[in-house]
Amino acid sequence: MTRTVLILGGTREAAMLAAEIVAAHPDWRVITSLAGRTQAAEPVAGETRTGGFGGPEGLAAYLRAEGVTDLIDTTHPYARRISANAERAAAIAGVPLEVRTRRPWERQPGDDWIEVSSEAEAASALPAGARALLALGRQHLKPFAGRDDVFFLVRMVDQPAAPLPLKHHAIITGKPGQADEEAALLRTHAIDHIVCRNSGGDRSHGKIAAARTLRIPVIMIGR
Repeated sequence: MTRTVLILGGTREAAMLAAEIVAAHPDWRVITSLAGRTQAAEPVAGETRTGGFGGPEGLAAYLRAEGVTDLIDTTHPYARRISANAERAAAIAGVPLEVRTRRPWERQPGDDWIEVSSEAEAASALPAGARALLALGRQHLKPFAGRDDVFFLVRMVDQPAAPLPLKHHAIITGKPGQADEEAALLRTHAIDHIVCRNSGGDRSHGKIAAARTLRIPVIMIGR
């Protein structure tokens, strides 16, 4: 039976899932929804749409209008609003919802994690004079604006359209590397702290492994 699958994506796992479904069921309609925050999104199998839905009611209306039979949430683990909207929309439209969330990283022997619950706590946890890699989206940088006594190396997917709210910083663009590449980056910039969220997954784990090798503290923002 032909089905219409809507994948709430924006993650590597979502792209992989879309490719798997398209390959296994070429007669199915597979749509991946992207937030559109990055300028150059990777190609995704099947159809794609970009932008929001207008809350749970808007998503429910889309599910009905497109005849969606299966809704799959593979968004970022911290995309709580999207996941909440998906749950509500699925209930409104009567469409089954499957949630596929990455497992968080777990502390390993040799890890030096300072676990916090928010960006504000992470900013407070940095010691004066630190040189920190900020592996966060640009929408999460404001809590660090008051730390004029810290140098920030900010990793971003794209160059920002507006100046960042940080006094002492440098920007690097692109995707995270493997552990050896991340270690080289940390050494080059004399980084002595990493600030990141516990996103899980393999793609961005290189910095965690590099920090373990170099004995660099990681300020880990929990889910």
